[in-house]
Amino acid sequence: MATSVKLDDDLKNRIQHLADLRQRSAHWIMCKAIRDYVEREEAKEDFKQEALASWTAYQETGRHLTGQEVRDWLKTWGTDNEKDIPECHE
Repeated sequence: MATSVKLDDDLKNRIQHLADLRQRSAHWIMCKAIRDYVEREEAKEDFKQEALASWTAYQETGRHLTGQEVRDWLKTWGTDNEKDIPECHE
C-alpha cells in the first residue's frame, strides 16, 4: 500500500536534522515515529476497553476489591511474603 504524507518545511527539516544526528534515513525516522504512535494509541485503547469491561462486570456482579486491598497486596510484590491476588467480594 503506497501512502504519502504532506509535511510542512519546518517539520521536514526537523526530521532530516534528527535523521542526520541518528545516522538514519528520514524515512526510518518517520516510520519509527508512526509505529510508536500507533502502538501507544493501541495500548491506550486496550486499557480503555479493559476498564470498560471491568466497569460492566462490576455493575453486573458488584464484586470488587477496595483500593486499600489492592495497595496492601501490591506492597507484598517482590518480598519473601508475596501474596496471591485477594478474592473479589461484594
